[in-house]
Amino acid sequence: MRTFSPKPSDIQRAWHVVNADGLVLGRLSSEVARVLRGKHKPIFATHVDTGDHVVVVNAAKVVLTSDKADKKLAYRHSGFPGGLKHRSYADLLARRPEEVVRDAVRGMLPKGPLGRKQLKKLKVYAGPAHPHSAQQPQPLDLARARARS
Repeated sequence: MRTFSPKPSDIQRAWHVVNADGLVLGRLSSEVARVLRGKHKPIFATHVDTGDHVVVVNAAKVVLTSDKADKKLAYRHSGFPGGLKHRSYADLLARRPEEVVRDAVRGMLPKGPLGRKQLKKLKVYAGPAHPHSAQQPQPLDLARARARS
């Protein structure tokens, strides 16, 4: 028995759209990363990009559980001495909600060239409109990512 390795001709990419309204950021990110990597397909291989394209809309309406929006901080460093800066997630969600979702998904993808290639298949929009209707994206239901009341 030989190990199956998918060839580029074996890979068929689909488009999915996710409505992030009311979804928890971490649960949304882990499910989106799973689809971007292709782990939902039977031809999945760790060293090949077998994943699908994902469009996330309503990123501004994503939720953080507990009071993490105010207490959790996102750090950046300019590369210069004393260049460490931080902002709360509430501030980041108000300013650039697309980057909050993209950074959360980036952290759940492999590090290196393969992860960067997979991240390019992610499209994030703050509002409900997106320019990818020509690709006919199918809705991706993430019921497990809903905030518990």
